Amino acid sequence: MSTATQTFAEKIAKAQDFLPINGTDYIEFYVGNAKQAAHFYKTAFGFQSVAYAGPETGVRDRASYVVQQGKIRLVFTTAMKSNHPISEHVKLHGDGVKVLALWVDDAYKAFEETTKRGGKPYLEPITLQDEHGELKMSGIFTYGETVHMFIERKQYKGAFMPGYEKWESTYNPTDTGLLYVDHCVGNVGWNRMLPTVKWYEDVMGFVNILSFDDKQINTEYSALMSKVMSNGNGYAKFPINEPAEGKKKSQIEEYLEFFEGEGVQHIAVATNDIVKTVKELKARGVEFLSAPPNAYYEMMDERVGKIDEAIAPLQELGILVDRDEEGYLLQIFTKPVEDRPTLFFEIIQRKGAQSFGAGNFKALFESIEREQAKRGNL
Repeated sequence: MSTATQTFAEKIAKAQDFLPINGTDYIEFYVGNAKQAAHFYKTAFGFQSVAYAGPETGVRDRASYVVQQGKIRLVFTTAMKSNHPISEHVKLHGDGVKVLALWVDDAYKAFEETTKRGGKPYLEPITLQDEHGELKMSGIFTYGETVHMFIERKQYKGAFMPGYEKWESTYNPTDTGLLYVDHCVGNVGWNRMLPTVKWYEDVMGFVNILSFDDKQINTEYSALMSKVMSNGNGYAKFPINEPAEGKKKSQIEEYLEFFEGEGVQHIAVATNDIVKTVKELKARGVEFLSAPPNAYYEMMDERVGKIDEAIAPLQELGILVDRDEEGYLLQIFTKPVEDRPTLFFEIIQRKGAQSFGAGNFKALFESIEREQAKRGNL
């Protein structure tokens, strides 16, 4: 059977699953002001307070705030002094993702299996304990300065992990319907996609389930290449993007220039009702990329066929729709959530489709290019 006719389930079954992953455990951001960042994500995205670590809990060099919505757990961490490695990270990259933590059955074995296959150690396996039990963790570097932490929490019943205290707040905005992390996209430099893909195959046992070249992902001005890496159950998916030659600067080049290195470009979070979620996010001040032209929606029926949703609300909100062999998906992208044009979020609702919206790439990238032009970076 050719790979073109295989389902995503058949493709991911080829992963060498020596590293069972149960999903994303948390995503940690290094930021200039963790208290304010946590407040923003509570206010704008509807996350709830979970846990805090800092000087009051015996952690002297940093402060960390944990927020959660559905299964999505975000950690915002700030250093207490300017000469701290976290401060250096923020100085170089701006606010951004440092840790993509994976929930595993055995953090010690995950470290052993990945490092013997060439993974570069970030954190040797350790066991943390408090009155709520024990949590085991370890970590390795992936692209740029980004890290995969392996978190084993089957013996832990606390709010987050030892060293953190439950964070109770009188300010708890309602959620916006976000459920779990669907995928996290990494941007790497010129000629770095294939080595990064090979790293995920060799070190993590992942499989390449989808590839796009610059003939598929291009506009009049720019192009990029992308490969989607997945573990054996599909719970951890990491598309990897690389710039490609174009007349002008691509969004990947802009990211690499302003992040000053390779890193996480966007986090895709799932919802079961994208119209409701996006309306709620917009009402709270989250800004999205501009909608595609009217023709995009006028041709929707012939492009993607029958869908359950009414077209008018999708058009009003600028939500994109695409279909694959297994169903369709609805998606929309925020503008960058930092002042540097780096990290942004994708809101996605899957109605059977397991792909990533290839039919929307042109409309999406033209929208991104309009924003780039406003910033003088196209």
